[in-house]
Amino acid sequence: MRLHNPLERALADRPVRVRSRSLAGSSTVVRGYPGATADAPTIVLVHGFRGTHHGLLPVVAAMPEARFIAPDLPGFGESAPLPGRHSLDGYAAWLRELLDAEDAGAEAIVLGHSFGSLVVARDAAALGGRRLVLVNPIAENALQGPDRLMTGIAIAYYRLGAALPSRLGRALLGAPLITRVMSEVMATTRDRALRAWIHDQHRRHFSEFASRRVLLEAFEASVSDEVRAHAAALPPGTVLVAGERDAIATPVAARRLAAAVPGSTLHLLGGVGHLAHYEAPLALARVLREHL
Repeated sequence: MRLHNPLERALADRPVRVRSRSLAGSSTVVRGYPGATADAPTIVLVHGFRGTHHGLLPVVAAMPEARFIAPDLPGFGESAPLPGRHSLDGYAAWLRELLDAEDAGAEAIVLGHSFGSLVVARDAAALGGRRLVLVNPIAENALQGPDRLMTGIAIAYYRLGAALPSRLGRALLGAPLITRVMSEVMATTRDRALRAWIHDQHRRHFSEFASRRVLLEAFEASVSDEVRAHAAALPPGTVLVAGERDAIATPVAARRLAAAVPGSTLHLLGGVGHLAHYEAPLALARVLREHL
């Protein structure tokens, strides 16, 4: 992965171990980045919808002292699809198995970004009391908020892509113009070079999905729930990181979520949209260090 800034060298210098694990009935590709010491804190990364492990690598680069576990979610990147439906329950079961395999002592921090926040929160009570960090969390259901019309259009888009003949449907779902529009909505930085890099990352990795069925099911899962519905199950000390300019997971929704989660802490990053891990990885790393 090429980074926009000096974090590029920091990531290139880090050793990585790539392995495949059998989880939830499918094969998951997991990348492990060792920490600076044997007792380094461990952070498990759960990326967002249509993404892969690449999206959260700027955080890995920004924290050389920590150990990271960075899987591709089933059906995305190099990981095989789940044998059943790609629902939040299916992904939550997968996450439990991943944590049992990678963090048997239940000592890791689990970081979920966007859709990943829903995966983490879906069965939070079963995560063994691990500390949680939810970045750009989907605090409120997209089908019930002010953007429900746009959400309905997006559902129709993914359903059309799944219904069309294979070649045409894949071309629609992976169309560069559609990817660029999505990227423009999510990226709010005024740094032109950074915006160009973010758009390039989405161009490279936003269409690494296993099939049109996987993409449709995962999108339907992403609009089927909200983190606030699971607020009572989130452990005390849960950390919430929101973007001041996030139009998808708004600061207002993040504040409501923080009020609903006992003992939580909300960090609002100024000048940041729905891509805190891309736009402000150093700020996100500072938040993580504060709570390690």
